Amino acid sequence: MSPLNDTKLNSAVFLLTGLPGQEDIHLWISVPFCIMYAISILGNSVILFIVKTDSSLHEPMYIFLSMLAITDLGLSIATMPTILGIYLLNSREISLNACFAQLFFIHSLQCIESSLLLLMAFDRFIAIREPLRYASILTLPRTAKMGLAFVLRGVAIILPLPFLLRRFQYCQANVLSHSYCLHQEVMKLACSDIRINSIYGLFTTLLTMGLDSLLIFLSYVMIFKTVLSVVSHTECLRALNTCISHLCAVLLFYMPEIGLSVIHRFGKGSFPLLQILLGYISLLVPPLMNPIVYSVKSKHLRRRIIRALIR
Repeated sequence: MSPLNDTKLNSAVFLLTGLPGQEDIHLWISVPFCIMYAISILGNSVILFIVKTDSSLHEPMYIFLSMLAITDLGLSIATMPTILGIYLLNSREISLNACFAQLFFIHSLQCIESSLLLLMAFDRFIAIREPLRYASILTLPRTAKMGLAFVLRGVAIILPLPFLLRRFQYCQANVLSHSYCLHQEVMKLACSDIRINSIYGLFTTLLTMGLDSLLIFLSYVMIFKTVLSVVSHTECLRALNTCISHLCAVLLFYMPEIGLSVIHRFGKGSFPLLQILLGYISLLVPPLMNPIVYSVKSKHLRRRIIRALIR
């Protein structure tokens, strides 16, 4: 390959895609996206503010919830420039470095969110299985260390992905099927052997979301086993009620991710519209719904939010 061609490929740009065939109404499509981003940023910011300023909420459950809110804010900020850029400004181009940076933040934040959902499942398990020892097992320093460990795990696992992608020359069609960059899409545009990236991408998925979802499932098996052993029907329902908001968050996060993983690895270009919609759901719906679900289901948190609003 000539030096001129090599220079062109290294300075290439990718073209992001909105909803195919709907370019004439992109401005109207931007309205629900703007509303979703506004609600997500406001809702998660309120959660952070309430947990930080109210000392009665300085408990493991709410500390993990505030970590989840920070992660959701990060996901919203990571995707907002390119998604709104397409629908508001018709700006489709993104440089290689910007694309690699975006996919790093998206994938690492998703790994961190998966880990936080696991920690929150562990929190519910301890609260139901060992209620008298809950405070001594999940101390605030231990909670902070667990959160930090999983944040570092997510960053360390995803960090090689941009460097693996930088090795390639991109001589294929430079059009991505989403409004943001994902590793599994960018690597397919390379004109080199991508087996290492494909294997490592599958490894990261299994080591993070795969392992986390399995451990969450096992946690709830133990939770249901403990709850069903309770004689009182009222106490049984009360214990299960404390898990509803977390179960909603788990389903909101994992169901679209599972669907996307199946389409990316086995769909081979089929169901393009479903792939785009699932991509939007996986990135936009959890940050939107998590603060709403927890605010509605947690009476303690809801009272603090109402008190802060009417003060």
